[in-house]
Amino acid sequence: MPSFPASPESGGFLFSDFALVSQLKPFRDFRSRNSNERSAMKRIRSLAFAGLFVLSAAHAATITENFINNPLQNGWQVFGDTNLFQWNSVNQNLAVTWDSSQTNSYFYHPLGTILTRADNFSVAFDLRLNDFVAGIDPQLPSTFPLSVGFLNLAEASQPGFLRGTGYSAQDLAEFSFFPDPGGAWIYGPSLTAVMIDSTGFNYSSGGYDPDSLTTNDIYRVNLTYTASNSNMVMTLTRNNEMFVSNCVAHLGTNFTDFSVDAISISSYSQAGQDTNNYGGVIFAGSILAHGAVDNFVITLPPPPVKNLTGAFSNRLWQGQFISRSNWLYTLERTTNCVSWTDVSTSTSGTGTNLFLPDTNAPADKAFYRVRAERP
Repeated sequence: MPSFPASPESGGFLFSDFALVSQLKPFRDFRSRNSNERSAMKRIRSLAFAGLFVLSAAHAATITENFINNPLQNGWQVFGDTNLFQWNSVNQNLAVTWDSSQTNSYFYHPLGTILTRADNFSVAFDLRLNDFVAGIDPQLPSTFPLSVGFLNLAEASQPGFLRGTGYSAQDLAEFSFFPDPGGAWIYGPSLTAVMIDSTGFNYSSGGYDPDSLTTNDIYRVNLTYTASNSNMVMTLTRNNEMFVSNCVAHLGTNFTDFSVDAISISSYSQAGQDTNNYGGVIFAGSILAHGAVDNFVITLPPPPVKNLTGAFSNRLWQGQFISRSNWLYTLERTTNCVSWTDVSTSTSGTGTNLFLPDTNAPADKAFYRVRAERP
């Protein structure tokens, strides 16, 4: 089980194999054992040592990446075809091929947390295209998305996750460019900000701009989601001049929720599309594009556990921390750091201080941790 050093703010240890919040800088190890705790431990039937572990770091995360150094050494990973993503050490960016003839492939960075429609978050990045062709496969002659955004990695890595079907790709919040393939396609190009819920059937409304990107220009793409109004706003600049202003995608009444845990440059597979001809148009599409991305800034909400401390109160060991709404918290205990047992009920966060006691502490030593999870 990997361990993570604790923040001095936390009052305990980070020790988990499912940390929930991305940790950008290492914290120093810290162990708090004061005289009051030692006295209390003596009173409670020789409870020799009580440790506290937390499943998330103590600071909100802003993930940044300028590709000066190899991103694979800075938390980025590849799923699928590794040849589609190449770090350019000379230009200090990430060269990307979006090739729908290949399997789903992602250059991604885990967020270390789970984002839902109840969270505020954003991403901004630079995008420069060298070339792009939509409808490059004659059997799939229509347009297909070139995408960057948030996804649920466990779902997106499944064989049945198919962006082109319209119903087999769930839990997304992303930017996409659909080039104009020409031919029988009469709808032109589009830039979209889209959210897809956990069913895969319900999409956000709006978030559509009928413009095309051009090659050899630098676009700054910004997506900002605000939980209070369920809006995701897309803005783009081209060579530092406004190009798309305040294009809004909104969640409707049928939209359930999304659950995303990674930022990704996504090359989706064209598999699974309906290739039938409808009134002279085959809507199934394909794409081949080359370009580069750079200067990512991902802003995440505060972590689900902050200012964690552990102590005895009225002869009961309890964890105390600042919780967040829309999270569930459980105090867990172990005597061997292998098998963990729930010792509190699953308690909803309040946005304020939360106390989770162990009402039946063992006679000997014990270690504790707080598990934070989405409802």
